[in-house]
Amino acid sequence: MSAFDRFVINRRSLLLDSASVAVATATLLPRGARGAAPPAAKEFSLVAAPGRASLVGPPHPDTDVWAYGNQVPGPEIRVHQGERIRVRVENRLPEETTVHWHGVRVPNAMDGVPHLTQEPIGPGKTFTYEFDAPDAGTYWYHPHQHSSVQVGRGLCGALIVEEPRPIRVDRDLVWVLGDWRLLENAQISDDFDNRHDMAHNGRVGNTVTLNGKVPEAFAVRSGERVRLRLINAANARIFGLEFEGHRPVIIAYDGQAVTPHEPPGGRIVIGPAMRIDLVVDMTGKPGSRSMVTDRFYRGLEYRFVDLAYAAEPLRERPLDTPISLEPNKLAEPDMRNAERHAVTFNGGMMGGMMMTGAGRGGGMMNMMEMMHTGKIWFINGVAATGHVHEPLITLQRGRSYVLGLNNETAWHHPIHLHGHFFRVVSRNGRPTTYREWQDTVLMAQREKVEIAFVADNPGDWMFHCHILEHQAGGMMGVIRVS
Repeated sequence: MSAFDRFVINRRSLLLDSASVAVATATLLPRGARGAAPPAAKEFSLVAAPGRASLVGPPHPDTDVWAYGNQVPGPEIRVHQGERIRVRVENRLPEETTVHWHGVRVPNAMDGVPHLTQEPIGPGKTFTYEFDAPDAGTYWYHPHQHSSVQVGRGLCGALIVEEPRPIRVDRDLVWVLGDWRLLENAQISDDFDNRHDMAHNGRVGNTVTLNGKVPEAFAVRSGERVRLRLINAANARIFGLEFEGHRPVIIAYDGQAVTPHEPPGGRIVIGPAMRIDLVVDMTGKPGSRSMVTDRFYRGLEYRFVDLAYAAEPLRERPLDTPISLEPNKLAEPDMRNAERHAVTFNGGMMGGMMMTGAGRGGGMMNMMEMMHTGKIWFINGVAATGHVHEPLITLQRGRSYVLGLNNETAWHHPIHLHGHFFRVVSRNGRPTTYREWQDTVLMAQREKVEIAFVADNPGDWMFHCHILEHQAGGMMGVIRVS
C-alpha cells in the first residue's frame, strides 16, 4: 500500500484504501409553458466543461472537476414514462466525449458509445440525443469516451422516469453515491488508469460523497416514508450500506420492479453503475440520530451519514400503504427454448498468472506481458483494445438467450449489457429468489451467474465490466443483435 493509499481527506476520517471521482454538472432547460399543450419532446441542454465544486467543504478549497453545467452531480433529468426526451450536449472539455444513458433502452444510434454507435463529440462541438423513455425507473447518464477519466473527474447525473401511478411516499429522493481520489489540497489525483488499479479492484477512493458533498447528516422526521433512489456513480467502489435501527425495503433493481423485500442481513450491496430503490420508514425518535454505515470492505468500515431526526414528528407512525411498483413491459425470455452461450471473465492479479488464448494467435501470455501491454482483463480469452471489434456473440432478434457468466478472477465485476434488461435466474447453480430484472449484475469472485433475456433491440451493444479501470484494461466486448 502506498503512502497515497493511506491518506484520507474526508472530514469524518474515512478508513479506505484507494480512490475515484464522481462529480457532475449541467444546465437543464425544459421548454414549454405550464398549461400549454405538451411538446413533441421534452428538451434539455447539457454542457460538459471544466468547473469547480466544494466536495469536502471549508476549510478545504474547491476541487477542480469536469462537470455538466458546473453543478455536482449533474442536473437531475426527470420525465414521465413514455415521454420523448431531446438532449442537446455541448462539449467544452479539452477532449472528445459522449453521453451514455445507462439502463435506458434507447435506439442503438443514441447509446453514446464512441465509434460503435456514434462519432465522439469533439471539443467545441454539439450532439443532440433523442429517444423515448419506455420504462419507469431510476437511471443515470455518463460519458463512454475515456470513461475511467471522465467519470472519475465528475461527469455523471441522474435520469428519473416516473411511473404513471407512483407509490405513495412523503418524499422521493435521489442519492448519487460518489467516490473520489483526492490529494491533501482537495484536488483530484491525476493517477488515472495506473496499472495497479487496473489489475486489482479499480480506482477505489479515499473520499465518499452523497450528491456531491461529504455528508454529515441527512434530515428526516419521525413517521415519514421515504423512497430513496440509490445510484452508484463511482468508478469502482462497491457500497454495502446498513441503516442502524431501520428496516429498508428494496422495491427495484436498476429501475425494474422487484417483489418488495428486506436485503439479507439488512445490508444494501450496490456495485458501480447499479441502482437500487428503497422504501425507508423513519421510525426513530424525534431529536435522535441513526448511523448509515458502509461495511462492504472488511476492516475499512466507516460512517457514511447520520439520519438526523427533527424535534417535531411528521406523524405518529409511517404510512401503511402498498409499496409494490407496477412492472415495466419487458419481454419474458422463453427458458425452455432459449439458446445458451458461455461467457468467461478472466485476468487481473491473483487470477492466474498465465492466460491461455490471450494472444492474437492463441498461445500464452504471462502477467508481465499483460501489464506491459495494458491489457489485463479478458472476455472469452480476448482483451478489447477499443469499443469497435468483432462481436463476442451474434444473436437473432426476437429470440430468447441464456448467458452463463463465469467469473474466474479474484475480484468483483459489475457486468453491464447495453440496450437490454435481463433476468438474473441463478447464482452458482441455485435459482435466484426474485429472478430480478437488471442491466448490471454484480458478480463475486469465482461466481457463476446465469442471465436470460430476449434480444429485442437491434444493433451492436457494449457488454463490459463497469469497474471502469477493468473496462479500460480489456474487459469489454460487443454483442450483436441482428
